[in-house]
Amino acid sequence: MNPPPITLEERRGRLAALEAGMEAHGIAACLIDATSSLRYFTGLSWHASERLTGAVVRPGKPLIYITPRFELDKVGSIVGVPGEILTWEEHENPFRLVADTVGPNGKVAVDQQARVFIWLGLAEALGPERLVGADPLIVPLRARKSATEIDLMVRAKALTLEAHRRTHASLQSGMRASDVVGFIDRQHRALGADGGNTFCIASFGTDTSLPHGGEGDPELKDGDVVLIDTGCALDGYNADITRTYVFGEPTMQVRRIWDLEHQAQAAAFDAARLGVLCEAVDAAARAVLTANGLGPDYQLPGLPHRTGHGIGLDVHEAPNLVRGDRTALDVGMCFSNEPMIVVPGQFGIRLEDHFHMTADGPKWFTQPQPSLDDPFAGVEPLPA
Repeated sequence: MNPPPITLEERRGRLAALEAGMEAHGIAACLIDATSSLRYFTGLSWHASERLTGAVVRPGKPLIYITPRFELDKVGSIVGVPGEILTWEEHENPFRLVADTVGPNGKVAVDQQARVFIWLGLAEALGPERLVGADPLIVPLRARKSATEIDLMVRAKALTLEAHRRTHASLQSGMRASDVVGFIDRQHRALGADGGNTFCIASFGTDTSLPHGGEGDPELKDGDVVLIDTGCALDGYNADITRTYVFGEPTMQVRRIWDLEHQAQAAAFDAARLGVLCEAVDAAARAVLTANGLGPDYQLPGLPHRTGHGIGLDVHEAPNLVRGDRTALDVGMCFSNEPMIVVPGQFGIRLEDHFHMTADGPKWFTQPQPSLDDPFAGVEPLPA
Protein backbone atom coordinates (compact mmCIF):
# COMPACT_ATOMS: atom_id res chain seq x y z
CA MET A 1 0.00 0.00 0.00
CA ASN A 2 1.35 3.40 -0.97
CA PRO A 3 1.96 5.98 1.81
CA PRO A 4 -0.18 9.13 2.04
CA PRO A 5 0.74 12.17 -0.10
CA ILE A 6 2.19 15.44 1.16
CA THR A 7 -0.40 17.33 3.21
CA LEU A 8 -1.54 20.92 2.99
CA GLU A 9 -0.18 21.47 6.48
CA GLU A 10 3.31 20.36 5.42
CA ARG A 11 3.28 22.63 2.38
CA ARG A 12 2.25 25.58 4.55
CA GLY A 13 5.14 24.76 6.86
CA ARG A 14 7.50 24.85 3.88
CA LEU A 15 6.20 28.26 2.85
CA ALA A 16 6.60 29.54 6.39
CA ALA A 17 10.22 28.36 6.42
CA LEU A 18 10.83 30.04 3.05
CA GLU A 19 9.33 33.29 4.28
CA ALA A 20 11.49 33.17 7.41
CA GLY A 21 14.58 32.73 5.26
CA MET A 22 13.53 35.61 3.04
CA GLU A 23 13.12 37.90 6.03
CA ALA A 24 16.52 36.89 7.37
CA HIS A 25 18.16 37.73 4.03
CA GLY A 26 16.22 40.91 3.35
CA ILE A 27 14.29 39.48 0.38
CA ALA A 28 10.98 41.19 -0.41
CA ALA A 29 9.56 38.55 -2.75
CA CYS A 30 10.36 35.19 -4.34
CA LEU A 31 9.16 34.21 -7.82
CA ILE A 32 8.80 30.46 -8.30
CA ASP A 33 8.45 29.27 -11.88
CA ALA A 34 6.65 26.11 -13.06
CA THR A 35 9.43 23.89 -11.68
CA SER A 36 9.46 21.17 -9.07
CA SER A 37 9.83 23.91 -6.46
CA LEU A 38 6.34 25.16 -7.37
CA ARG A 39 5.00 21.72 -6.53
CA TYR A 40 7.16 21.53 -3.40
CA PHE A 41 5.83 24.73 -1.87
CA THR A 42 2.31 25.01 -3.27
CA GLY A 43 1.24 21.60 -4.55
CA LEU A 44 0.71 23.03 -8.04
CA SER A 45 2.30 20.73 -10.62
CA TRP A 46 2.38 22.60 -13.92
CA HIS A 47 3.99 21.84 -17.27
CA ALA A 48 6.41 24.65 -18.13
CA SER A 49 5.63 26.38 -21.44
CA GLU A 50 6.35 29.68 -23.15
CA ARG A 51 3.77 31.33 -20.88
CA LEU A 52 4.51 32.25 -17.28
CA THR A 53 2.62 30.32 -14.64
CA GLY A 54 4.12 30.55 -11.19
CA ALA A 55 3.83 31.82 -7.65
CA VAL A 56 4.99 34.91 -5.80
CA VAL A 57 5.85 34.47 -2.13
CA ARG A 58 6.08 37.55 0.12
CA PRO A 59 6.83 37.35 3.84
CA GLY A 60 3.70 37.92 5.90
CA LYS A 61 1.49 38.44 2.86
CA PRO A 62 -0.96 36.20 0.96
CA LEU A 63 0.38 33.75 -1.58
CA ILE A 64 -0.08 34.93 -5.17
CA TYR A 65 -0.38 32.76 -8.29
CA ILE A 66 0.16 34.26 -11.74
CA THR A 67 -1.16 32.53 -14.85
CA PRO A 68 -2.69 33.26 -18.25
CA ARG A 69 -6.37 34.20 -18.03
CA PHE A 70 -7.46 31.23 -20.12
CA GLU A 71 -5.77 28.87 -17.61
CA LEU A 72 -7.53 30.36 -14.58
CA ASP A 73 -10.15 27.65 -14.12
CA LYS A 74 -7.63 24.83 -14.48
CA VAL A 75 -5.03 26.36 -12.19
CA GLY A 76 -7.70 27.21 -9.64
CA SER A 77 -8.85 23.60 -9.57
CA ILE A 78 -5.42 22.05 -8.90
CA VAL A 79 -3.58 24.43 -6.58
CA GLY A 80 -2.67 22.87 -3.26
CA VAL A 81 -2.12 25.87 -1.00
CA PRO A 82 -4.94 28.40 -1.46
CA GLY A 83 -3.97 31.87 -2.66
CA GLU A 84 -5.04 34.75 -4.84
CA ILE A 85 -4.76 34.11 -8.59
CA LEU A 86 -3.79 37.02 -10.82
CA THR A 87 -4.14 36.63 -14.58
CA TRP A 88 -2.82 38.20 -17.75
CA GLU A 89 -4.25 38.21 -21.25
CA GLU A 90 -2.29 37.10 -24.29
CA HIS A 91 -1.39 40.65 -25.39
CA GLU A 92 -0.24 41.67 -21.90
CA ASN A 93 3.19 41.45 -20.28
CA PRO A 94 3.11 39.01 -17.35
CA PHE A 95 6.33 40.43 -15.94
CA ARG A 96 4.69 43.81 -15.44
CA LEU A 97 2.06 41.95 -13.43
CA VAL A 98 4.85 40.47 -11.29
CA ALA A 99 6.37 43.94 -10.89
CA ASP A 100 3.06 45.40 -9.77
CA THR A 101 2.66 42.52 -7.29
CA VAL A 102 6.09 42.78 -5.65
CA GLY A 103 6.18 46.59 -5.57
CA PRO A 104 8.86 49.10 -6.55
CA ASN A 105 11.40 48.32 -3.84
CA GLY A 106 13.29 45.37 -2.42
CA LYS A 107 15.23 42.39 -3.68
CA VAL A 108 13.36 39.67 -5.59
CA ALA A 109 14.67 36.10 -5.41
CA VAL A 110 14.10 34.09 -8.58
CA ASP A 111 13.77 30.32 -8.82
CA GLN A 112 17.13 29.25 -10.28
CA GLN A 113 15.45 26.49 -12.29
CA ALA A 114 13.37 29.13 -14.07
CA ARG A 115 13.77 29.42 -17.83
CA VAL A 116 16.04 32.16 -19.24
CA PHE A 117 13.10 34.15 -20.65
CA ILE A 118 11.67 34.40 -17.14
CA TRP A 119 14.88 35.98 -15.85
CA LEU A 120 15.13 38.32 -18.85
CA GLY A 121 11.49 39.40 -18.54
CA LEU A 122 11.88 40.09 -14.82
CA ALA A 123 15.12 41.99 -15.40
CA GLU A 124 13.37 44.24 -17.89
CA ALA A 125 10.34 44.82 -15.67
CA LEU A 126 12.11 45.17 -12.32
CA GLY A 127 15.69 46.07 -13.18
CA PRO A 128 18.45 43.44 -13.05
CA GLU A 129 19.93 44.96 -9.89
CA ARG A 130 16.87 43.83 -7.91
CA LEU A 131 17.16 40.15 -8.86
CA VAL A 132 19.01 37.48 -6.88
CA GLY A 133 19.03 33.70 -7.17
CA ALA A 134 16.70 31.80 -4.86
CA ASP A 135 18.86 28.68 -4.40
CA PRO A 136 20.30 29.82 -1.05
CA LEU A 137 16.70 30.00 0.21
CA ILE A 138 15.21 26.96 -1.52
CA VAL A 139 17.95 24.31 -1.70
CA PRO A 140 18.53 23.95 2.07
CA LEU A 141 14.80 23.41 2.61
CA ARG A 142 14.37 20.90 -0.18
CA ALA A 143 17.59 19.05 0.67
CA ARG A 144 16.39 18.01 4.12
CA LYS A 145 13.49 15.64 3.60
CA SER A 146 10.65 15.15 6.06
CA ALA A 147 9.52 11.76 7.30
CA THR A 148 6.63 11.90 4.82
CA GLU A 149 8.98 12.54 1.92
CA ILE A 150 11.24 9.70 3.07
CA ASP A 151 8.26 7.32 3.28
CA LEU A 152 7.20 8.16 -0.27
CA MET A 153 10.70 7.46 -1.58
CA VAL A 154 11.04 4.26 0.44
CA ARG A 155 7.94 2.94 -1.30
CA ALA A 156 8.84 4.25 -4.77
CA LYS A 157 12.26 2.60 -4.56
CA ALA A 158 10.72 -0.65 -3.37
CA LEU A 159 8.48 -0.64 -6.46
CA THR A 160 11.43 0.00 -8.75
CA LEU A 161 13.53 -2.73 -7.15
CA GLU A 162 10.66 -5.17 -7.66
CA ALA A 163 10.37 -4.09 -11.31
CA HIS A 164 14.10 -4.82 -11.63
CA ARG A 165 13.70 -8.24 -10.05
CA ARG A 166 10.86 -9.20 -12.37
CA THR A 167 12.83 -7.97 -15.37
CA HIS A 168 15.86 -10.08 -14.52
CA ALA A 169 13.63 -13.16 -14.31
CA SER A 170 12.03 -12.39 -17.69
CA LEU A 171 15.11 -11.85 -19.85
CA GLN A 172 15.39 -14.02 -22.95
CA SER A 173 17.86 -14.19 -25.80
CA GLY A 174 16.80 -11.96 -28.71
CA MET A 175 14.85 -9.46 -26.60
CA ARG A 176 15.49 -5.90 -27.65
CA ALA A 177 16.33 -3.09 -25.27
CA SER A 178 12.99 -1.49 -26.10
CA ASP A 179 11.22 -4.69 -25.06
CA VAL A 180 12.86 -4.43 -21.65
CA VAL A 181 11.90 -0.76 -21.29
CA GLY A 182 8.29 -1.61 -22.10
CA PHE A 183 8.25 -4.53 -19.69
CA ILE A 184 9.57 -2.38 -16.84
CA ASP A 185 6.98 0.30 -17.55
CA ARG A 186 4.19 -2.29 -17.33
CA GLN A 187 5.58 -3.60 -14.04
CA HIS A 188 5.79 -0.12 -12.54
CA ARG A 189 2.18 0.55 -13.51
CA ALA A 190 0.99 -2.78 -12.14
CA LEU A 191 2.77 -2.08 -8.85
CA GLY A 192 1.02 1.27 -8.41
CA ALA A 193 3.60 3.82 -9.52
CA ASP A 194 2.36 7.18 -10.81
CA GLY A 195 2.44 6.89 -14.60
CA GLY A 196 4.86 3.98 -14.99
CA ASN A 197 8.54 4.65 -15.71
CA THR A 198 9.78 8.17 -15.12
CA PHE A 199 12.80 7.07 -17.17
CA CYS A 200 14.45 3.82 -18.21
CA ILE A 201 17.86 2.94 -19.68
CA ALA A 202 18.34 -0.68 -20.77
CA SER A 203 21.82 -1.33 -22.13
CA PHE A 204 23.41 -4.54 -23.41
CA GLY A 205 27.03 -5.40 -24.23
CA THR A 206 29.29 -2.53 -25.23
CA ASP A 207 26.44 -0.04 -24.81
CA THR A 208 26.89 -0.45 -21.06
CA SER A 209 30.20 1.45 -21.38
CA LEU A 210 28.14 4.55 -22.20
CA PRO A 211 26.81 5.91 -18.88
CA HIS A 212 23.45 6.83 -20.39
CA GLY A 213 23.28 4.01 -22.92
CA GLY A 214 23.54 3.79 -26.68
CA GLU A 215 21.22 5.14 -29.34
CA GLY A 216 20.29 1.85 -30.98
CA ASP A 217 17.94 -0.97 -29.99
CA PRO A 218 20.22 -4.02 -29.68
CA GLU A 219 19.13 -7.60 -29.18
CA LEU A 220 20.19 -9.42 -26.03
CA LYS A 221 22.67 -12.22 -26.61
CA ASP A 222 24.51 -14.72 -24.47
CA GLY A 223 27.40 -13.23 -22.51
CA ASP A 224 26.12 -9.64 -22.65
CA VAL A 225 26.63 -7.38 -19.68
CA VAL A 226 23.17 -5.98 -18.84
CA LEU A 227 22.83 -2.54 -17.22
CA ILE A 228 19.34 -1.30 -16.36
CA ASP A 229 18.79 2.12 -14.77
CA THR A 230 15.19 3.04 -14.08
CA GLY A 231 12.79 4.68 -11.68
CA CYS A 232 9.24 5.67 -10.90
CA ALA A 233 7.54 8.29 -8.73
CA LEU A 234 4.93 8.51 -5.99
CA ASP A 235 3.35 11.92 -5.37
CA GLY A 236 6.26 13.27 -7.42
CA TYR A 237 9.01 11.68 -5.28
CA ASN A 238 11.47 9.64 -7.27
CA ALA A 239 13.17 6.28 -7.33
CA ASP A 240 16.35 5.72 -9.36
CA ILE A 241 18.04 2.31 -9.13
CA THR A 242 20.62 0.62 -11.36
CA ARG A 243 21.47 -3.06 -11.52
CA THR A 244 24.26 -4.65 -13.58
CA TYR A 245 24.69 -8.36 -14.21
CA VAL A 246 25.45 -10.72 -17.10
CA PHE A 247 23.09 -12.66 -19.33
CA GLY A 248 25.08 -15.87 -19.25
CA GLU A 249 28.54 -16.43 -17.82
CA PRO A 250 30.65 -13.40 -16.79
CA THR A 251 34.28 -13.13 -17.85
CA MET A 252 37.00 -12.80 -15.23
CA GLN A 253 37.47 -9.15 -16.21
CA VAL A 254 33.78 -8.39 -15.68
CA ARG A 255 33.92 -10.16 -12.30
CA ARG A 256 36.93 -8.10 -11.21
CA ILE A 257 35.36 -4.79 -12.21
CA TRP A 258 32.00 -5.69 -10.66
CA ASP A 259 33.74 -6.49 -7.37
CA LEU A 260 35.59 -3.16 -7.42
CA GLU A 261 32.34 -1.33 -8.13
CA HIS A 262 30.75 -3.10 -5.18
CA GLN A 263 33.68 -2.07 -2.95
CA ALA A 264 33.57 1.55 -4.13
CA GLN A 265 29.84 1.80 -3.44
CA ALA A 266 30.37 0.40 0.06
CA ALA A 267 33.24 2.82 0.72
CA ALA A 268 31.07 5.78 -0.26
CA PHE A 269 28.32 4.65 2.10
CA ASP A 270 30.78 4.14 4.95
CA ALA A 271 32.18 7.65 4.42
CA ALA A 272 28.74 9.29 4.67
CA ARG A 273 28.60 10.54 8.23
CA LEU A 274 26.81 13.55 9.70
CA GLY A 275 28.91 16.67 9.23
CA VAL A 276 31.12 15.11 6.57
CA LEU A 277 31.34 17.16 3.37
CA CYS A 278 29.64 15.79 0.26
CA GLU A 279 32.92 15.80 -1.66
CA ALA A 280 34.50 13.44 0.89
CA VAL A 281 32.01 10.71 -0.04
CA ASP A 282 33.04 11.01 -3.69
CA ALA A 283 36.70 10.89 -2.66
CA ALA A 284 36.16 7.67 -0.69
CA ALA A 285 34.76 5.86 -3.72
CA ARG A 286 37.56 7.10 -5.97
CA ALA A 287 40.20 6.01 -3.47
CA VAL A 288 39.10 2.40 -3.89
CA LEU A 289 39.36 2.64 -7.67
CA THR A 290 42.72 4.44 -7.67
CA ALA A 291 44.21 1.86 -5.29
CA ASN A 292 43.27 -0.81 -7.84
CA GLY A 293 44.79 0.91 -10.89
CA LEU A 294 41.69 2.71 -12.20
CA GLY A 295 41.43 6.43 -12.94
CA PRO A 296 42.69 8.58 -11.36
CA ASP A 297 40.09 11.34 -11.29
CA TYR A 298 37.77 10.99 -14.31
CA GLN A 299 40.22 9.07 -16.48
CA LEU A 300 39.11 5.77 -17.99
CA PRO A 301 39.03 2.94 -17.22
CA GLY A 302 37.48 4.43 -14.11
CA LEU A 303 34.67 6.60 -12.82
CA PRO A 304 33.68 9.28 -15.38
CA HIS A 305 31.15 11.21 -13.29
CA ARG A 306 30.21 12.14 -9.70
CA THR A 307 29.60 9.40 -7.17
CA GLY A 308 26.05 10.50 -6.45
CA HIS A 309 23.34 13.12 -6.62
CA GLY A 310 20.59 14.36 -4.38
CA ILE A 311 17.07 13.10 -5.08
CA GLY A 312 13.52 14.07 -4.21
CA LEU A 313 10.97 15.77 -6.47
CA ASP A 314 13.75 15.91 -9.06
CA VAL A 315 15.64 12.74 -9.94
CA HIS A 316 18.81 14.85 -9.80
CA GLU A 317 18.87 17.70 -7.29
CA ALA A 318 21.35 19.45 -5.03
CA PRO A 319 23.50 18.75 -3.14
CA ASN A 320 25.74 16.27 -4.96
CA LEU A 321 28.42 13.79 -3.97
CA VAL A 322 31.13 15.38 -6.08
CA ARG A 323 34.42 17.17 -5.67
CA GLY A 324 33.81 20.82 -4.88
CA ASP A 325 30.46 20.33 -3.15
CA ARG A 326 31.29 21.29 0.41
CA THR A 327 27.77 20.87 1.79
CA ALA A 328 27.90 19.10 5.15
CA LEU A 329 25.76 15.98 5.36
CA ASP A 330 22.73 16.54 7.56
CA VAL A 331 19.67 14.61 8.72
CA GLY A 332 17.10 14.18 5.95
CA MET A 333 19.47 14.52 3.01
CA CYS A 334 19.02 11.84 0.34
CA PHE A 335 21.59 10.69 -2.22
CA SER A 336 22.26 8.18 -4.94
CA ASN A 337 25.41 6.09 -4.53
CA GLU A 338 26.61 5.03 -7.98
CA PRO A 339 30.38 5.18 -8.59
CA MET A 340 30.16 3.63 -12.08
CA ILE A 341 33.24 2.00 -13.60
CA VAL A 342 33.62 2.32 -17.38
CA VAL A 343 35.96 0.17 -19.47
CA PRO A 344 35.80 2.09 -22.78
CA GLY A 345 34.52 0.18 -25.77
CA GLN A 346 33.94 -2.97 -23.71
CA PHE A 347 31.48 -2.62 -20.83
CA GLY A 348 30.45 -0.59 -17.82
CA ILE A 349 29.34 -1.56 -14.33
CA ARG A 350 27.02 0.67 -12.33
CA LEU A 351 25.43 -0.32 -9.04
CA GLU A 352 23.07 2.39 -7.85
CA ASP A 353 21.19 2.48 -4.60
CA HIS A 354 20.17 5.44 -2.49
CA PHE A 355 20.62 6.34 1.15
CA HIS A 356 19.26 9.00 3.47
CA MET A 357 20.95 10.59 6.44
CA THR A 358 19.52 9.86 9.89
CA ALA A 359 20.59 10.92 13.36
CA ASP A 360 22.55 7.65 13.47
CA GLY A 361 24.19 8.07 10.07
CA PRO A 362 23.35 6.81 6.58
CA LYS A 363 20.52 4.36 5.96
CA TRP A 364 19.93 2.51 2.69
CA PHE A 365 16.58 2.89 0.96
CA THR A 366 17.30 -0.40 -0.81
CA GLN A 367 20.00 -2.92 -0.02
CA PRO A 368 22.84 -3.01 -2.58
CA GLN A 369 23.05 -5.79 -5.12
CA PRO A 370 24.60 -8.71 -3.20
CA SER A 371 26.40 -10.46 -6.05
CA LEU A 372 26.96 -10.59 -9.77
CA ASP A 373 25.57 -14.11 -10.13
CA ASP A 374 22.48 -13.77 -7.94
CA PRO A 375 21.63 -10.05 -8.17
CA PHE A 376 18.31 -10.23 -6.32
CA ALA A 377 19.15 -12.70 -3.56
CA GLY A 378 17.33 -11.71 -0.40
CA VAL A 379 14.90 -9.37 -2.14
CA GLU A 380 11.40 -10.15 -0.89
CA PRO A 381 8.99 -10.13 -3.86
CA LEU A 382 6.15 -7.64 -3.71
CA PRO A 383 2.62 -8.88 -4.40
CA ALA A 384 1.69 -9.18 -8.07
